[in-house]
Amino acid sequence: MSLGQAYCATDASAEAENRIQWRFWQHNLRRSRRDIHYHYDVSNEFYALWLDSQRIYSCAYYADGDETLEHAQQKKLAHICRKLRLKAGERFLDIGCGWGGLVFYAVEHFDVKAVGITLSENQYQHVQQVIQARGWQDRLEVRLMDYRTLSASETFDKIASVGMFEHVGRRHLREYFDKIYSLLKPGGLVLNHGITPVAVKSSGLGNGISEFIDDYVFPGGELNHISKVLAELSSSGLEPLDAENLRPHYGRTLWDWVSRLEFYADQAIALIGERRYRIWRIYMAGSAYAFDHNWLALFQVLAGKPDAQGKLDYPYNRSYVYA
Repeated sequence: MSLGQAYCATDASAEAENRIQWRFWQHNLRRSRRDIHYHYDVSNEFYALWLDSQRIYSCAYYADGDETLEHAQQKKLAHICRKLRLKAGERFLDIGCGWGGLVFYAVEHFDVKAVGITLSENQYQHVQQVIQARGWQDRLEVRLMDYRTLSASETFDKIASVGMFEHVGRRHLREYFDKIYSLLKPGGLVLNHGITPVAVKSSGLGNGISEFIDDYVFPGGELNHISKVLAELSSSGLEPLDAENLRPHYGRTLWDWVSRLEFYADQAIALIGERRYRIWRIYMAGSAYAFDHNWLALFQVLAGKPDAQGKLDYPYNRSYVYA
């Protein structure tokens, strides 16, 4: 079986439908916390070996094509913040904040009041330590919580979700965007950044690859085609404003990660064991191949919440993003 065949998206079979039914139950609050713990709480030191210095675990942005991973991740943070038109004093929510790279950048460079949420204990403790070290207690808050439990009384000017909605679950996508809509102030903007399959009627990567990832890497993870993402987002009352496919960027990011992981193989094996090291290595290399060959895509979707009169203050062109 070729790698191309292994990554060929297939239509849903009876077995795949059974897994979907299982995942509907799997995405409850308790299971979501357990799934996140399995993947992200492996070891902070392990992730530090092959991620950039801020441990940004999502697609980088190689704007010129010759950036290092470190530089490309900083450009990605700037790209997101400019798309969201962040302004000083705004309340900014990062759903699935990881090790804090985006909220740190937004607070430092755009002077926002930020809240980051995560279900990972390791990530939560790391962000707390950085907040204390930088004296940002009045500028940045991190919470160990599920986005679904955010109070309806809280609202934010801007919201980002980067590399998180793959964990939401196919049948919970509308609930996810409904929650974002309720948290966003009228006139506010949200940016959703996540992996999507290229095949329109895909049930995931074929020939057992999706099952392998679900069992050994990302339990509970599901991918939604961009058409479904836009449909559910729009049904929630959000207005799509811009969609950018960063597919080549994620292939490049993953190859950079694989190279760094292989360079630090001995240290990685000492931290997590050879079996898990091999799983991570083949998972990332295979994913890089899938992005390179147009089987997976990475979309940043910018959307807004129009006010009661249907108005949304948004520029006539995208030049502000690249200023």
